Amino acid sequence: MSSILTNNSAMVALQTLKSINSKLADAQSEISTGKRVESAKDNSALWAISKVMESDVKGFKAISDSLSLGESTVAVARQASETVSDLLTEIKGKIVASQEQNVDREKIQTDIDALRDQIKSVIGAAQFNGLNLVQGTEAIDILSSLDRTGSGTVVANNITIDRQDLSTDAGTNGVGTGGTDLSGQILDAAAGSTYTTGTLSATGNTAVIEFAGDWDANDATSISVGGQTVSYTSAAADQTATNARDALLSSLQALDLDNVTFTSNSTNQIVVTSTRPFEGLALSMDDSSVTSGAGNSYIETINAVATGNTTTESGTIDQRAEEIFFTTGASPAEGNSYQASIGGTAYFYTAGKNETFADVARGLKTAIDSAGLTGVTTQVAIDATTGQASLKIDNSGTDLALATAAMDGGEASGGLFGLDALDVTTNAGADAALDNIEVLIDNSIDAAAAFGSAQGRIETQGEFISKLTDSLKSGIGTLVDANMEEASARLQALQVQQQLGVQALSIANQAPQSILALFR
Repeated sequence: MSSILTNNSAMVALQTLKSINSKLADAQSEISTGKRVESAKDNSALWAISKVMESDVKGFKAISDSLSLGESTVAVARQASETVSDLLTEIKGKIVASQEQNVDREKIQTDIDALRDQIKSVIGAAQFNGLNLVQGTEAIDILSSLDRTGSGTVVANNITIDRQDLSTDAGTNGVGTGGTDLSGQILDAAAGSTYTTGTLSATGNTAVIEFAGDWDANDATSISVGGQTVSYTSAAADQTATNARDALLSSLQALDLDNVTFTSNSTNQIVVTSTRPFEGLALSMDDSSVTSGAGNSYIETINAVATGNTTTESGTIDQRAEEIFFTTGASPAEGNSYQASIGGTAYFYTAGKNETFADVARGLKTAIDSAGLTGVTTQVAIDATTGQASLKIDNSGTDLALATAAMDGGEASGGLFGLDALDVTTNAGADAALDNIEVLIDNSIDAAAAFGSAQGRIETQGEFISKLTDSLKSGIGTLVDANMEEASARLQALQVQQQLGVQALSIANQAPQSILALFR
């Protein structure tokens, strides 16, 4: 049936042409924008995912800038630390030269002062955009990543960079009111006992060797002191204890041991006195070959403690120095201050972040050495087995009282604490400077190594962020970018379909014209 009111064929052709035109518009949009998902109406799920990832890409670009800034800041600090290390090495060379007696120490000290001032200049200038990592102790955080969880929560992660304080500041002493008493971390020679007070005495420690009875022919005694041995053999019967004592005394005195003296008294005794500051003196006796009766000679006392009366005896005469031990049951925290009071004057060192008691012992040694006390010398010892640190303090002058204290709440001493006090104009100062410069060099090397490690980590993270950003961009493109080859081919096909649709609509519109022939 034909109708002049309703042309079904034209309607079908028109709807087909509209569909083709709609697809053609989509294809043209893909080609012009390069995207197959340009808005949420194109594909809401993919569009939402792409927008989240695009925001992450922008965030990672900011992180990349943060890492670049952080790497530059750390690089400046590393370069400064390495320069300081080189300058300290030059200072060490000057100190070694000052050990000779026939050099102009005043001129050497002038050179050391100039190098010290240069070190301070380097430390003060080692900043990038106002941030100096070789001064102070507060750590800094460098934004390194944005981690998105499955639930959509975003967590910012940082690379923490510890400052390496290379200042020469003494810090502040934490000993006072309101802090926590840490004196239990300072011990004496008895394991686990708190150090209280002592005396730095120039008097040496002693051992007493006693001789008794009559000696038969060929009775013999040997005495070893500091690894050297002397002997006495009775030439005939009825030799007196005095004969044995005097013979052995002469032999012992002939050894000419450093800081060791041998004297006799009226009671047939030899008194061995050691003034060795930082080492004990081994002493042993063998009386086993005496045939007329054991015990003709024996060590009566060592360090004022009776050792008995046997045929073989041994012991050690203590070092003259007073030794302060630090606990192995804890570690010092930043701001913990440890003090040694010598002759009524307090000298202190305040621990920095991540320091050990070995660092505390070296710092306290530096504080005491820097005072230039007449006759007072120091040495740090680290037990090879337990790792326990101790500070030995010796005095070759008049007796001085010694006391210790410790408390928290101080401000950390600088890593180059003691640099200002290096003084090679005296023998004692030159000796102390040689010990202390090693600590300063180690501190600067540790700082440079720490910064080098941090810089490497930042650089690695920066490379990763760059690659991650490229991967995210690629992923976003996979989701929303148009396939241009496919879109081009589809456009050409739709253009052909459009032409055919127009032609079909034209034919459908011609159908009602045939009805006019019926009215002619």
